[in-house]
Amino acid sequence: MIHRYKRELSVAAAYILLLIVLAFAAPAFYKDQLRAILVSNAYVLVAAVGMTLVILCRQIDISIGSQLSICAIVAALLTRSGVPVPLVAIITILAGTLMGSINGYLIGWLGMPSIVVTLATMTIFGGSLSWIRQGASVNDLTGFQWFGLGQSAGQWAIVLLALLVFFLFAWALRNLAAGRAVYAVGSDQEAARLAGIRPRRVTFAVFATMGALTAIAALLTAVQMPQVDSDTGKGLELKVIAAVVVGGVAISGGRGTLFGTIIGVLFLGTVGPALAFLGQPTYWEKAIQGAVILLAVATDALRGKE
Repeated sequence: MIHRYKRELSVAAAYILLLIVLAFAAPAFYKDQLRAILVSNAYVLVAAVGMTLVILCRQIDISIGSQLSICAIVAALLTRSGVPVPLVAIITILAGTLMGSINGYLIGWLGMPSIVVTLATMTIFGGSLSWIRQGASVNDLTGFQWFGLGQSAGQWAIVLLALLVFFLFAWALRNLAAGRAVYAVGSDQEAARLAGIRPRRVTFAVFATMGALTAIAALLTAVQMPQVDSDTGKGLELKVIAAVVVGGVAISGGRGTLFGTIIGVLFLGTVGPALAFLGQPTYWEKAIQGAVILLAVATDALRGKE
């Protein structure tokens, strides 16, 4: 059992060590920053849940940053037009699902490589948004910020919604046939097909779900800001992929857990603020994320040769 969750346990141990170092070297971190980390990374966790499904299925999606930017702008424009918040959420999720379904159709049904498709859609979605909005932000979002609950209640609502999504999908992956199908397709697509699973349908569903979860993530980050910018999702794909792979999800597919993913999100989400509290340049955060991805991929490659 311990060997099975070796990556998750090692990352958890590293995170605990980081927290211990902060307790001695920068005790103010626990007073000023801990809740801020949970709130600011809630949307990353939701997107990482979707990316976990995608990578488990032996695919990748690098278009989620552009998708999140579009969904955030859609939500902001609807809100400014006076649309009720619940209807804003529904329309935004539908927009995200549509973009994810485009990826899913091209990859699942047409058999195109996911890295090529999502690179193309990242450019198309992002370029279209830049052309339409010309970099303009959306302001005057009365009633939208913090879901109209006030800052303190709104912050906890964001964290609880992210945890609800996490636990729902964690349960589904372990207990539903659909969850087992994702693992099966990622492990061996042909064997899954012979077992009665439809890999094309599973792949399409995974990308459509990724789109829906990206839209939810867009809502969770947009409500934290007084205005929504056109580049809200910039860099999200690197942050999410790093969190997923450092949490133990094999980049080759078919192996990993969502509990590893949440550890990865917390660990990487704490690195940036920790560097600041320890008096180190925060630009090292991106370098650490890149190094983490390389280390995780190398570890998986070495494990595959055992």
